[in-house]
Amino acid sequence: MEAKITLEYRDAKTAKAIGQAVSPDNHKTPVGLQVKTVREGNRVVTEICCDGKLATFTATIDDLLFSASTAEKTVKTITEIKH
Repeated sequence: MEAKITLEYRDAKTAKAIGQAVSPDNHKTPVGLQVKTVREGNRVVTEICCDGKLATFTATIDDLLFSASTAEKTVKTITEIKH
């Protein structure tokens, strides 16, 4: 199973922050699961490949989206505090 998830942001600075927040997932994966996250301009692109169970695949996608959502809320809060 494979998935490519692209998250687009208003600027590269925000994309960089989100990409860095979710990129630790690139390194902590069980056998049969690969997760690669890169920033492309104002986008964060994650590719997920899973040779295992559907539950593992969907849980990985869920974890990624939850982590991205949490990072987005953090960036928004910091931006609001600065202004």
